[in-house]
Amino acid sequence: MAENLTQLTPTQQMFRDAMANLSAGVNIVTTDGLGGLAGITVSAVCSVTDTPPTMLVCINRASRSHDIFRDNERVCINVLGPGHEEVAMAFAGRVPAEERFTATESVWDQSYGAPVLRGSAASVLGRIAGTAERGSHTVMFVEADQVIVGEDCDGGLVYFRRRFHPVPASLTA
Repeated sequence: MAENLTQLTPTQQMFRDAMANLSAGVNIVTTDGLGGLAGITVSAVCSVTDTPPTMLVCINRASRSHDIFRDNERVCINVLGPGHEEVAMAFAGRVPAEERFTATESVWDQSYGAPVLRGSAASVLGRIAGTAERGSHTVMFVEADQVIVGEDCDGGLVYFRRRFHPVPASLTA
């Protein structure tokens, strides 16, 4: 992910450091359509309501994928599980944007209109039903029309202190 080249204020730096201590689920948001094929690793995702089923996704406007998501309007939020660290890193910028799907093609199911990650904890497909802009990011409200739950998923993947951490499905004492 691109770093901000401007000097951060002390409050901005402390905020970034504090947010590094906020555990967040790891997701890859994908799209395909007239605007093109795109995907990006995102931790700023959460559910909003189940009436209608809606999630929000925050995307940096400087991201190459941002305008593609807006143009296509249809996205898939793929919730990652243990073992998805490499694909998460590829979509976080380790692999150039135009090569991400070819470098990881064996893990994608292209039959849903937006790429769905095979073996994900969950995949939520839907359309962008509204947006709001705040600072450097656009908040996209995604209204779900199809949900795939990973029945065999053995846990989740979180981002904490600038690293990925697998979370097992059940913790035993």
